[in-house]
Amino acid sequence: MDLINPAKKRSKKSYKNSGTLVLESIVVSRLYSFLDYITHGCELNFVVGVDFTGSNGDPRSPGSLHSITSGSMNEYQNALWSVGKVCEQYDSDKQFPSFGFGAKIPPHQTFSDIFPLNLNMQAPDCFGIDGIMAAYQQCVYQVKLWGPTNAAPIVNRVADMAQQEHQRIKSLSSRVKLAKSYYVLLLLTDGVLTDMQETKKAVIRASHLPMSIIIVGVGAADFKDMDELDGDDERLRLGTSVAERDIVQFVPFRKYSTVRTTNSKLILFYEESNLPE
Repeated sequence: MDLINPAKKRSKKSYKNSGTLVLESIVVSRLYSFLDYITHGCELNFVVGVDFTGSNGDPRSPGSLHSITSGSMNEYQNALWSVGKVCEQYDSDKQFPSFGFGAKIPPHQTFSDIFPLNLNMQAPDCFGIDGIMAAYQQCVYQVKLWGPTNAAPIVNRVADMAQQEHQRIKSLSSRVKLAKSYYVLLLLTDGVLTDMQETKKAVIRASHLPMSIIIVGVGAADFKDMDELDGDDERLRLGTSVAERDIVQFVPFRKYSTVRTTNSKLILFYEESNLPE
């Protein structure tokens, strides 16, 4: 292949080339999208994490982001419903591990970085988006909103799930044809993370696993930390560690507060995401 300098070609009649490029080998690799995996039998596992820290405001106060009034949904409920209805379509068993974080929980009002949304330690799964919504409504008035806002524990919990499943599939005979599992964590929070460095470390670890994270920003706080986790412009890094791929999509809910615009943004994210083998 001749390497041509257009300026030299125009100015010199005798010009032939500025060198020759020889390709000794070419490898073409296909990068599979989220929808490729789903249509070929990949099992989607949807996990929910809800922020119950004190910055959300007392649920009994009308100004709280967790305030529940008859006949209307608060921002957390709207976000859960909008995003959950998308993810529910791709999860065959409709059993969703659902967690809260950043609150004191019954019966002894002990602080917990992560706890079942239904407050059932033995069975944290909720059935379908309706089950998640019901568990959320019951949980709001049973826990005491506290802090700090630590996201790393729940990211690591889901990463552990993805790691275990990934190792299980790898250990099987290649002749055993089972669908791979992919994990999606929906993380709803109202503001700045207290453990940003630990969360970066957890996200970078998770980027090597079959897992994605959807962060929905609820309320009107400063979400610049979330933009940093969302590696649209460059891959997330912490020191010398760099994420293998962009696994975080941040959605400020008040900007994309309708079901249609939220769903379109999420579907576009999945279509453009390259998932691990």
